[in-house]
Formats: sequence, structure tokens, C-alpha cells
Amino acid sequence: MEDLKLRASDKTLYKVLDTIEARLDASECPSDVKTMILIAAEEIYVNIAHYAYGGDEGEAVVQMEVCQDPRYCRVVFRDKGAPYNPLEKKDPDISLSATERDIGGLGIFMVKESMDKVEYRYENGCNVLTIEKNL
Repeated sequence: MEDLKLRASDKTLYKVLDTIEARLDASECPSDVKTMILIAAEEIYVNIAHYAYGGDEGEAVVQMEVCQDPRYCRVVFRDKGAPYNPLEKKDPDISLSATERDIGGLGIFMVKESMDKVEYRYENGCNVLTIEKNL
């Protein structure tokens, strides 16, 4: 896996997305699957940029690999922000209208629904969120 280390901010989001997209294109990833991975990556990275460091900027590390047998993509996001497991957040009640639902949680819910595997762990002072999608 190749490390992409950057300041976690909205300004560096497109570097992350462009890097992931280039790797997926090189792996001949189907466009619908690529779109799901890019949307999930954007949601996770923006959450790191906005919330991990309490409004300050901090470092984020994004690692990606595409495996061939079986064919899947794994993207790992690391930050040294406050420990936070987004997978513990209660899923929103999507049967309610947008005005009836509590704010927040829809993005990580979408990530969990669209990826084949989503895992969180806290190790060595880092939040580590991993997503995998079969290609």
C-alpha cells in the first residue's frame, strides 16, 4: 500500500480523490463501483478534515490497494485526532422524512451500505477506518 500523507482539509480532498480514481482507472474498475468508492472516500475524508482535530488542521494518511485475486479495493484512512468510532453512531431512521430525522449520521450510513466491508480501530494513537469494495 502506498501512503498519501497530507494536511486534512477541504483543500486536499481532490488530491485524495484524484489519487484513488487514478488507481481505480488503472485497475479497470467498473464506473459504478468507482463512483461508490469515491463517494465513500469523500465522506470519510471530509469528516476527518472537519471533525478529527476540533476545527484545527492535522495530518491524515490515506492508503489504497487494489487486489486481484479476489478483485477488491481497500482504502485505509488514518488520523491522530480525538478517538472516534463513527460505526458506533446509531443509523438514521431513513423511513422518516428529512425534516423528521436528526441531523448527522447519513453519510457514514451511506458508507456502510455501499461498501462490502467497513472497519474501525484505534491503534497507536490513531483512528483507523478501512473500507473495502469488491470490484
